[in-house]
Order: sequence, then structure tokens, then C-alpha cells
Amino acid sequence: MTILCYPNCTTCKKAQAFLQERKMNVSVRNIKEQNPTYEELKEWQKKSNLPWKRFFNTSGGAYRALGLKDRLPKMSEEEQAELLASDGMLVKRPILLLEDAVLVGFRPAEWEQALK
Repeated sequence: MTILCYPNCTTCKKAQAFLQERKMNVSVRNIKEQNPTYEELKEWQKKSNLPWKRFFNTSGGAYRALGLKDRLPKMSEEEQAELLASDGMLVKRPILLLEDAVLVGFRPAEWEQALK
């Protein structure tokens, strides 16, 4: 199991504490230093069955600076995936990679269910 986080993100810290409390063996990947690749994002989106918009960090500065609120609906899925792969700070975090699931964002009840 791998969690993609940004060390300064309070939500990521909560997610890591959640996993530590449950004594889960997890490797941590810094999403800014090791940006998800295009191929990884395509695989995760397919595995999660979530719309691409859910992979964007809509509250982040990079999202706002690029005006993505207005641009995103006009972009193809390929363009969205390429944009996400270009900057880890655009990607919603944390992302928890499980063998059979991908969880985007920290929702304790959802994570609890997936970890059973």
C-alpha cells in the first residue's frame, strides 16, 4: 500500500495518522517530488472509476492560478491527464493506492471500508 502526500498538507498528515493508528504498513511518496506519471494517473482513474475532476486539487493555488475552474470542463480527458502529470501540486491528495482500489482525498469512512 502506498500513500501519495505532500508533507505540509494537514489532510495528508491526518490520513497518515489514520493509517498509523491502524498499524498499516504503508510506503509514503511525496507527490511534489515524485509527480504521478501520465500512465499512473490513467491507471488510477480507471481503477478508481472516478471522474478526472476528482483528481484535481481544486483548492490549490496552482489550480486557481491556471484558471482551471473555467478551463477544465472544456478539456478532453487526455488533456486533463497530461495536465495532472505535469505538476503534482495540481493533484488531489492524499491518494491511497491499494491492491484493488485507489482512494482520492481523505474520507475516513471510505478509507475504513476499503481497508477491511
